[in-house]
Amino acid sequence: MSGSAAAATASPSSGRADASAEVSAICSELIRFDTTNRGEGDAEGERAAAEYVAGLLSDVGADPVVVESAPGRASTLVRIPGTDPSHTPFLIHGHLDVVPAEASDWRVHPFSGEVEDGCVWGRGAVDMKGSLALTLAVVRQRLREGRRTRGDLVLAFLADEECTGDFGSRHVVTEHAGWFEGVTEAISESGGYSVTAPSGARVYPVAVGERSTAWMRLTAHGTAGHGSKPAPDNAVAVLAHAVSRIASYEWPVRLTPAVRALLTELGDVLGAPIDQDRLEAEAERLGQIGKLFAGTVRNSANPTRLDAGYKVNVIPGTASAQVDGRYLPDLGEEFLATIDRLLGPRVTREFINHEEALPGDPSGATFTALSDSLRAEDEAARPVPYVMAGGTDGKSFARLGIRSFGFAPLLLPPDMDYFAMFHGVDERVPTAGLEFGTRVLDRFLDTR
Repeated sequence: MSGSAAAATASPSSGRADASAEVSAICSELIRFDTTNRGEGDAEGERAAAEYVAGLLSDVGADPVVVESAPGRASTLVRIPGTDPSHTPFLIHGHLDVVPAEASDWRVHPFSGEVEDGCVWGRGAVDMKGSLALTLAVVRQRLREGRRTRGDLVLAFLADEECTGDFGSRHVVTEHAGWFEGVTEAISESGGYSVTAPSGARVYPVAVGERSTAWMRLTAHGTAGHGSKPAPDNAVAVLAHAVSRIASYEWPVRLTPAVRALLTELGDVLGAPIDQDRLEAEAERLGQIGKLFAGTVRNSANPTRLDAGYKVNVIPGTASAQVDGRYLPDLGEEFLATIDRLLGPRVTREFINHEEALPGDPSGATFTALSDSLRAEDEAARPVPYVMAGGTDGKSFARLGIRSFGFAPLLLPPDMDYFAMFHGVDERVPTAGLEFGTRVLDRFLDTR
């Protein structure tokens, strides 16, 4: 089913101004900026992308500022005055950087921004230049028409989300915190897109929380020596055994209130309760619906890098590994105690990046407004609370007391595996889905 066909089943937005005429073009242009972030300070293209965004906003009368945390590591900030200075301001934030892409693996060049088969293709189409295009197109349309939110609308287009955020969100919340004065809530990535249930209902997960970020470096020490001699304290072997224990460990299920709420809502949509005693089997059985909870019912730790030695006949004195750890709200102590037990006494750990989990709570007027905006544009919409398995810049803004919701609305074809395209090959977003998203976002901003 094409993106256009999927969109045709949703109720039209009669008489409402939208930004559908330019959203796909903006998405394509953003993708053409190669903003690859390889981590550890190695990134490119963020300054050019930030200036492009600033230009789009300046063209419609906004007054954006491009700030740098280091040469080329740039973010764009803007605060658009609302109609009521006493009303609470609202933030939309997103990131300009993307993860690397190997062009030979792709059907189209990952930085072409090509429109083909009803989709915009390229690295960042899903994560998250499509979402940035939604924001830019809607805000430009509203400013052209003289429509402003009641409170100030703050926009942050950020560097470095795909690493630690040190050059992006962490920088702006410490060095430019004044831009966010009075803000208590925000929206950003990883929520608001449709997932079609077997009944035909479209589930829209709205992210209300996220697991922690606990990236760790592991180090084992031993005695250096000749590779032909006995080595009872070989650092490589000690580390390999520890990494194997982590990789094979089965973390116990730990259901947080937000995940329980999601399971209940999904049971209502499906017409039968989800069996919480066999969640892995249920997630597999439910396919795309199951992916909404499969990654958030337990903590996790995945080894991602190994580094040791410099020659085959030399036993190195040290060996190191990196592990991507994630834990659920209030489970940090349990997580770290388990990691230490699995490592054993001869392997040490240190954090590369550590941010606490954000507890999820679907109650409140903002979650209701987000849900109502989806239902107004799609009569089959079933918004549900959702906890992200990964992390976002929302963790940085939480330091300022700002609560972020994952909400980048898209209407997707039932057979599109949207989850697989996060950091995946042939990343793409339907043009009709983007157009739908502009209408939903425009409705939501009318409530701010």
